Amino acid sequence: MKESRREFLKKSGGCALGMVGLATQMHHMGVMNIMAQKAIDNNKTAGGANYKALVLLFWSGGNDGNNMIIPNHGDAAISNYTTYANARSASTLAVPQASLLPISVPRLGGLSYGLHPNFGAMTQNGTSIVNNGIHDLWAQGKLAAVVNVGNLVRPLTKAQYQSSQFKKPYQLFSHSDQVTQAQTSNSLTEAFTGWGGRISDELTPGLNPNALVPMITSIAGAQLFTAGQSTLPLAISAAENDANAGTNNLTTVLNPAGFGTNPTGSTLARLNAFNALRAQDLSSSYISAASHVTDLAMQANSALATGQDTTPEGRFPNTTLGRQLRQVARLIKNRDQLNVNRQIFYVQIGGFDTHTNQLANQSSLITQVSQAMRGFWDEMVFQGIQNDVTLFTLSDFCRTFQPSGTGGTVGTDHAWGNHMFVMGGSVVGGNFYGSLRPDGGGNYYPTLTMGGPDDTDSGGNPRGRWIPTTSVDQYAAVLAKWFGLPQDPATLETVFPNLDNFATGTFPQLGFLP
Repeated sequence: MKESRREFLKKSGGCALGMVGLATQMHHMGVMNIMAQKAIDNNKTAGGANYKALVLLFWSGGNDGNNMIIPNHGDAAISNYTTYANARSASTLAVPQASLLPISVPRLGGLSYGLHPNFGAMTQNGTSIVNNGIHDLWAQGKLAAVVNVGNLVRPLTKAQYQSSQFKKPYQLFSHSDQVTQAQTSNSLTEAFTGWGGRISDELTPGLNPNALVPMITSIAGAQLFTAGQSTLPLAISAAENDANAGTNNLTTVLNPAGFGTNPTGSTLARLNAFNALRAQDLSSSYISAASHVTDLAMQANSALATGQDTTPEGRFPNTTLGRQLRQVARLIKNRDQLNVNRQIFYVQIGGFDTHTNQLANQSSLITQVSQAMRGFWDEMVFQGIQNDVTLFTLSDFCRTFQPSGTGGTVGTDHAWGNHMFVMGGSVVGGNFYGSLRPDGGGNYYPTLTMGGPDDTDSGGNPRGRWIPTTSVDQYAAVLAKWFGLPQDPATLETVFPNLDNFATGTFPQLGFLP
């Protein structure tokens, strides 16, 4: 029986594993074919024109979206603040209503919701406010929320979830499995390439033909999201901290260790010997291609060494996430020197697995996220490129609406549907986006009733684990379309093999980007 293209794509992860494994062991071999082709293709436009970048901020551990975006109204027809407080106040996990940062949601008739107060955390510099978080970007229309997003095989009602006849994401509520599915956009079967890497596979030849670096870069180590069939991502360290200025800036991050240009030292002799060796046996296409790869790496290092970092002091917080986003901003600023038209970046902040002491721990993490995101936004505005850069968030999953105990150190357990932020000058912000339940009920934002229509469980001891109404596939597809991914069925099937399980009629409701 002839296997369909779709089924082949879903089963092709093993091939990708072999390719990624080879590239991991022999880096030049893994990228030489693509990079060598770029080196000899001189008939395409150089970098800089029609530039766009996507930046994935992954909240590792499962961020509690229930305490991130909270009802701030009293409308009895829809989950309101009292509904929220009744479930969480006794455990001391509820965020006080008076501290919420109000946001208006036109899609829900202008009802008020509230962001966690630390999304507006600010620092004082004398009488001036410095970096007042991301809250005010909502009113400016530069920040949107895609609500109740999660890993799905196909749309699910509660009755379908509870039936054994309907497929659900494998190993639900497991950290590693749900991270994998969020980064691969495939909840049906295990996959070994990420949707960021597959976008790079599709777009690199046409949009970054002469790039000195890959389309996709991680500032947080090797990640499945960045792996493609032919794409080997660049992985570099975060920017330097205040105590080690210059150690991880772009002038050193790709510099080959031990190969300097000091005429009185041994490093210059080592560099000359290395260059001489690379000139041998160029009649071999394999060795010639590897030499091209090395040439490109050295050209990229030279380009980065001449780049300027004009970021005003203090714009980025001196935190792990702040330094990652500062490094992203530097690479974006050097896009012309690197000959790139499209870039995808991955950054990450951990610590969201808050089984205990959630109120304090999540509050601290939200402050770090808000300050780093706002610093990044301000830097994009400073560079004049804010309309061409979109930052978006993902996490393993949400956490249970029901607290896992009582008292000041209470936490929550693993759940499912969660809320995501999208930030950028092209974002149609100041609103909620998402899909209604497959039965047509609900209001985008989940019904905050344990055992209710959006909860996985009934009777007994329901926990408040919201069944997603919008899949990661749908969310990612909107981002990919804005980025320039062709919308023909074959390309969409290659990048998002399960996307056609979701009715295209839901996409107008996900119009957070043009």
